[in-house]
Amino acid sequence: MGVCTAMVNYPIGDLVQARVREMGVTPFYKHFEHDGVRGPNIATVYSDRGHGVRPPVVFYNRANEAGAMLRPGDFDWSKIHARGVRWFHSGGIFAALSETTSEVIIEGMQAARAAGAINSFDLNYRAKLWAAAGGDTRAVETLRRIVSHVDCLIGNEEDMQKGLGVKGPEVAKKADSKLDPEVFFGMIENTVKEFPNVKLVATTLREVHSTNRHDWAAVLWLDGKRYVSPTCHLDVIDRIGGGDGFAAGCVYGLLSGRTPDESLRLGWAHGALVTTFHGDTTMASAAEVEVFAKGGSARVQR
Repeated sequence: MGVCTAMVNYPIGDLVQARVREMGVTPFYKHFEHDGVRGPNIATVYSDRGHGVRPPVVFYNRANEAGAMLRPGDFDWSKIHARGVRWFHSGGIFAALSETTSEVIIEGMQAARAAGAINSFDLNYRAKLWAAAGGDTRAVETLRRIVSHVDCLIGNEEDMQKGLGVKGPEVAKKADSKLDPEVFFGMIENTVKEFPNVKLVATTLREVHSTNRHDWAAVLWLDGKRYVSPTCHLDVIDRIGGGDGFAAGCVYGLLSGRTPDESLRLGWAHGALVTTFHGDTTMASAAEVEVFAKGGSARVQR
């Protein structure tokens, strides 16, 4: 696994590089020099986890962010793909950072396709980010350009409606909409009509009873076939990162030759487990994910 990103040569950058090495990820950095005062900086994202009736709140400090300065030509894609890359993934948060970051994504996807790799993209529509980056009109224009290069798409109804401008199906009962897979499959049908290049679409389904009590499921659409996960009840410590955990689990399953249903369950299980840790990065082992995906319980392991 590798990551292509900006890196700032200052102590916070050193800390980030150490964490990347600890996780066994191969980095491909575009380095920036910090001026000692103003940056450029590595962005900081703060999250109030909330509790009970108080919802989580995410707010950003992305001022003078190095990642937003990335532009086409910053990465040697032919050299990167010569290492045998099989899957290229990016997302809507990076696309929203500046006018050039979406072009970096498209450049990377074009190189990946030429190398025979699969392109995937998590829409991750974030209203706050796009409000500061040209608004909804630019969001739709930008994300639609990117998705025209995508094989596998991750995103919920809001992502597709607000991020891609795709019209959603009518929902008869609001109370039935959150965990009803038919509603989302209807949204997928509308999306793939507009983007026939997309062969796989997946997302989580979440019914929020309180900040710490969720019902959790997931769906996957692959070449017209539909797959639905079980539904489980989550006692949530921190919901931020659950969707990314789902995407990572699905990709892991597909890359390791699992069936679509098994891959969906691995994504569903990993996303669920991520919500049981503090922070938005996983601390779950592959073995834990495999056990839960197969129906494992929370009984103490001694």
